[in-house]
Amino acid sequence: MLSALQQKALHIRVFSLAFPMVLSNITVPLLGLVDAAVIGHLDHAWYLGGVAVGSTMIAVTFWLLGFLRMATTGLTAQAYGADDKAGLANVFLQGISLAWLLALAIIAVHPLIADWVFSYSDASAEVKRYADQYFSVRIWSAPAALTNLVIMGWLLGAQNAKKPMMLLIVINVINIVLDVLFVVGFGWKVQGAAAASVIADYSGMALGLYFVAQRWKQEMLPAPLAQWKKASAGMGRLLKLNRDIFLRSLCLQLAFTFMTFQGATLGDNVVAANAVLMNFLMLVSFAMDGFAYAMEAMVGKAIGARNRNELMDSLTATTFWSLVISLLITAAFLIFGEQIVGVISDIPAVREQAFVYLPWLIAMPLVAMWCFLLDGVFIGATRGREMRNTMFVAMAGFFVIWWLLSGWGNHALWAAMLGFMALRGLTLGVLFIHQWRRDTFLAAN
Repeated sequence: MLSALQQKALHIRVFSLAFPMVLSNITVPLLGLVDAAVIGHLDHAWYLGGVAVGSTMIAVTFWLLGFLRMATTGLTAQAYGADDKAGLANVFLQGISLAWLLALAIIAVHPLIADWVFSYSDASAEVKRYADQYFSVRIWSAPAALTNLVIMGWLLGAQNAKKPMMLLIVINVINIVLDVLFVVGFGWKVQGAAAASVIADYSGMALGLYFVAQRWKQEMLPAPLAQWKKASAGMGRLLKLNRDIFLRSLCLQLAFTFMTFQGATLGDNVVAANAVLMNFLMLVSFAMDGFAYAMEAMVGKAIGARNRNELMDSLTATTFWSLVISLLITAAFLIFGEQIVGVISDIPAVREQAFVYLPWLIAMPLVAMWCFLLDGVFIGATRGREMRNTMFVAMAGFFVIWWLLSGWGNHALWAAMLGFMALRGLTLGVLFIHQWRRDTFLAAN
């Protein structure tokens, strides 16, 4: 294990996969800030409220379908490691087919989704009106947005993180430029912000397909049309993996949603403080996601090649750098946490509440890094069932911890979230060690 840390090429490989994904992640909140700045300067607050609600509806919908990216990465990396040209082609074609089927289904039922969400919302009539306007336009980007998930997963699985980074940056830059043009220049307001996102997603899809075509030619993969029939015959494994990752993501969303809504019952200052502190958790996820993506690609490749030594080297190097980054983030939260809170909010009551719960966030990076990394390991190994089952256990633990400590108020929520992260890492870790010792982790799944 220690010899792996002396391999300069291995460290370069980890960062060549992780760093581009960290950079591309940073562009996501930047887009949100521009949206808020542009819409926030219109003459009524309900425009901003409408975009906030509508974009959240879109974000949750697409986030729950993130299994398209994760499953594609793992399966592609394994095919790449096994030098399986037909398998590489099949994974992409199957992913694209599923993405478009899901996108068309979402477009067909989106009025029902909107009606259901608004029936549970306490937002004003004007906010609902503009949220519906945003959602109704933005939903037409579903085919492109879901295709982009598959493209990013396929390129990353083929050990190329630079192209997914370029893709995300181009999408967000186009979105920002069109946002300003449509909303400020043309005066299209909420519909302009939505249209900017739609055009950006389709522009990204065109660029992404160009990247795929380049790699397709480079790898000398079979002609897409000729391969499509063969690809459609082998959808079972992809559907099963996607089902398990979807259920896992649903549990994850349930825990975060519960924290938001339960926090809201504790008062306006508490829910605002939690919103501020969730930005800290976002910083952790930006850093750890990059290394989790690297782990997916490297583990999948090693499993495809059935190379136990390569797998161990990948695990060692990625874990080492994740630990280093987690320690740095922990130190930053410990030393500069109160200053960061002050930058995010200047409301005295909110800042005071955030300071009270800040210690939970200081502990978060070192606890949460294991679940991010092991998610990457199991995605690369395409072991969706294990991810699903351990997430069920972690979610149950989240609610048990909250219930047992419910007398602690908001501390109970943060204790439950910390326990949730710990349980995710612990359960996956126990499973991994068990399978590694029995020499079954490299077996076909």
